[in-house]
Amino acid sequence: MILVFLLGFIFSFLGYTLPSVLNMTSLKIKLKGEEKEFIQFILGASFIVFLQAYISIYLTAYISNNPAFLQFLEKTGIFVLFFLSIYFYQLNKKEKKQIVINNKNSFFKGLILSILNVFAIPYFSGVIIFLVSFNLMNFNYISTLFFVFGAMIGAFLILYLYGRFAFIIQQKTGNLTNNINLILCFITAGFGLFTLFKFVI
Repeated sequence: MILVFLLGFIFSFLGYTLPSVLNMTSLKIKLKGEEKEFIQFILGASFIVFLQAYISIYLTAYISNNPAFLQFLEKTGIFVLFFLSIYFYQLNKKEKKQIVINNKNSFFKGLILSILNVFAIPYFSGVIIFLVSFNLMNFNYISTLFFVFGAMIGAFLILYLYGRFAFIIQQKTGNLTNNINLILCFITAGFGLFTLFKFVI
């Protein structure tokens, strides 16, 4: 069971390591010096990761037998990603006009942004299929709980590290962190285009 926990932790940690809406937003909140809001945000995001990993385990068998369902999720995700891209672009323009953005209710912001992460369930489903194929985990209740707790803690830790080292990241990246909303706009648009090309090509 410890191995299942570690595998959930490692794959979740690695899955959220690359720049994304979640870790860039945690970095942004931390740079504004709002420690309480920062912790609330990553708690909210991590809670949804727990649910997404849990759901993924029970959807894996269904998805493996019904690839059309996975395609439906991906197609829905395209619209969500483009919507987020437009949202962050508009937010970037507002900040350039010196409009103050209210970062309160960060727990719910973490919940919402994590829910809108359309790649989480397909990602965890792929990981689970891989692990099951090598007999590294099964679908019993205890194994499931160990995996999802590992996934939740892995996501929490990487988001925490993004925020904890926010000022170092800012020093290394210069003006990039001053345009985080624009970066988020490009990230979401890029993922949306990548997903769209999968169906076009």
